[in-house]
Amino acid sequence: MGTAERTRRPLSERIRHFTPAWHAVNMGTGAISALFHVFPYGSQNRVMQSIAFFFLLLNLLLFIILTLCAVARYTIYRGIWSSMIRHPVQSLYLGCFPMGFATIIISAVGIVYNYFGYGGKEFLYVLWALWWVDVAVSLVTCFGQLHFMFTRQRHETSAMTMVWLLPIVTLIVASSSGAIVGQALIPFDVPRACLTVAVCMALVTIGITLAFAVFTIYLHRLIVHGLPEGITIFSAYLPLGPLGQSGYAFLLLGEICRDVFPLSHGDPVSNIFAQELTPHIIYVFSWILSFALWSFATCWLLLAVLALGDVLTKNKFPFKITFWGMIFPNGVYANLTIQLANTLDSQGLKIWGSVYAIFTLGLWLFAASRTLPSVWDGSIFEAPCLAGQREQAILMGADPTTITTPSVPSCAER
Repeated sequence: MGTAERTRRPLSERIRHFTPAWHAVNMGTGAISALFHVFPYGSQNRVMQSIAFFFLLLNLLLFIILTLCAVARYTIYRGIWSSMIRHPVQSLYLGCFPMGFATIIISAVGIVYNYFGYGGKEFLYVLWALWWVDVAVSLVTCFGQLHFMFTRQRHETSAMTMVWLLPIVTLIVASSSGAIVGQALIPFDVPRACLTVAVCMALVTIGITLAFAVFTIYLHRLIVHGLPEGITIFSAYLPLGPLGQSGYAFLLLGEICRDVFPLSHGDPVSNIFAQELTPHIIYVFSWILSFALWSFATCWLLLAVLALGDVLTKNKFPFKITFWGMIFPNGVYANLTIQLANTLDSQGLKIWGSVYAIFTLGLWLFAASRTLPSVWDGSIFEAPCLAGQREQAILMGADPTTITTPSVPSCAER
């Protein structure tokens, strides 16, 4: 007991080494909440929805705590922000913040508003306003981070991982959360629902286009330089995120268009949204696009399983907070599988979606079981952007000459 107490990191050190990757915990927990809500077998059972609601509350609590830790870190240790934003790996995890927030909006609409019927129109409009905030943060994160990658950071193809996707996926997740809010707005506010659809369509189009560009670069990296080293191999699952979530977004947007169009006003000749065939064409096209993205996600899943199996047979890695980053992509892939199963009434897809949802829950339980002990002793708090920097001592008010400078971790350790 005494030894454990002596080795525990103080709170100040934990705050200083708190990284943006922690918000991946939000994303993973939000995915579990959504999966309990849509699970094909027993999802209308109040017990299942209560479990989903519990994960929503847990996710909200985690989001508040993690956000306060981030604010404390950059307020108390002001020099860290500059180091973090220039770090070619850690800065990319800033995208986890708006995506984690979006999962709260998604579950709040589906569980609290739709299932439990809480809050009425006022609650939904609050969620709609919060969604606009999430859109703004996602846009700033995506384009701001891309600009920093172009101008302030140094990246090499040989060291590339799918973490490059994180700033881009923010737009796709914002689109899917907006589609859920827009769908709930249809019964009493069609104009705002249409506005939401237009914004969501633009967001998901930009996001998936940029994501495909990254896929191309990553495939080139794999062929020319081989698999990523060390723990970064888990990033091979990240493509499931943009593919699964964009497929879900297109499916929802198609359903909204089917329910809203044709518009009751306007000239059918000059206004395509006033024509009778418009909703059917949009819905069918959206479904085909959604299924195509699911198929491509399944392709990447197979590649990721083969890559992970190959690396794990050769190496073992310590558990790090970045492991949480693979839960959300797997969760959204399971969610899209279940949604497609519902549209097709396919028992095969329902079973596959259910199995994969249970697998994702297993990942969450494993990550939680490994995270809690390391949070207790503080060993999981490690900021690569601080490694090897003299200001590490200066920020703590110590003499930098008396402190041993840690070695800079390799790309595989980040």
